[in-house]
Amino acid sequence: MKSKFIFQLLLIVIVVLSTTSFSKVYSQKQFVVVLDAGHGGKDPGNRGNGYKEASIALSIVLKVGEALEKNPNIKVIYTRKKNVFVELRERAAIANRADADLFVSVHCDAFTNNAYGSGTFVLGLHKSKANFEIAKKENEVIFLEDNYEETYAGFDPSAPESLIGMTLMQEEYLDQSILLATLVQNNFSNSLKRKDRSVKQAGFWVLHNTYMPSVLIETGFLTNKKEGAYLNSKKGQSEMAKEISKAILSYRSSLSLATDNSKNPVIEEEEIVEAIENVEANIYEGITFKVQLAASSKDLELKPYNFKGLKELSSNKEKGLFKYYYGDTSDYNKIQLMKTFARERGYSTCYIVAFKDNQKVKLTEVLHSEDK
Repeated sequence: MKSKFIFQLLLIVIVVLSTTSFSKVYSQKQFVVVLDAGHGGKDPGNRGNGYKEASIALSIVLKVGEALEKNPNIKVIYTRKKNVFVELRERAAIANRADADLFVSVHCDAFTNNAYGSGTFVLGLHKSKANFEIAKKENEVIFLEDNYEETYAGFDPSAPESLIGMTLMQEEYLDQSILLATLVQNNFSNSLKRKDRSVKQAGFWVLHNTYMPSVLIETGFLTNKKEGAYLNSKKGQSEMAKEISKAILSYRSSLSLATDNSKNPVIEEEEIVEAIENVEANIYEGITFKVQLAASSKDLELKPYNFKGLKELSSNKEKGLFKYYYGDTSDYNKIQLMKTFARERGYSTCYIVAFKDNQKVKLTEVLHSEDK
């Protein structure tokens, strides 16, 4: 029951994430989904147990597209529909030229041990060596491209410092990306009983260069004998495709509710906190994130009725002004959702701030820091 509740809640939260610009888009044009089958052509991807990642990813993507195309309000664009090589830069460019609403990239994982399970990634700084290694492996395809030194401006997939700073270009879409990724993972674990490797963040170039909510799905490990056989089978590919397409359709339907003024779901703060429990935490040790709501010369009592019903409040006086904050957490993913909730309550210009040892520090420096 709890998983079902969280699933339904996430759909409601997505509605909240729909801004005025989103509503305008959905009321004027088809919902455009770009499906990206990883690798292809001279880049076969991983060959765990002799299987071909490029072929499996393509088969799953084509099945996802077939399901989505049954909906006349959805337009599907493929980065490739056959076994050809497509540059990482061009994959993102296809989505950007189409002014897409979603970018979904499908891959299969590989590892040296018997690891198994499905994971979905959004763009972010690598939070662990494992996440960095996955991103590094997927990014190294740039070495197969002509003139890659010029095209990628010195980007080195093997260097962690090359990934730092990638996140801010996609920060506007991080909330939506995380929630779409969560829907995908919920479907995999609840419907297919696949091991849930959760929603994670890593520095994938193909996500970095897209200008819309974007996710990269690692459907499973070809290096695992049982999982590799499943992903290489028609049954496995059909089942994975079905759950991916269902997640996309649920995401799109929820966004569409934002254009219906008769539907105005009310979300409580406690529900936001519970929703984030189903998403991998993004903890910055020693850092406290808050959402700055307002600055005023007035010393307001920290009561919900003074702050549009918000409850987790704090303030301090800075240069003659009282700064008012909502939230108090070291989890960056959680504070992102709390910021969205505050904006839904009417604080349209609120933003995230960071503190270290009770002193305000620059958010960009915190997000770029290696010390997590």
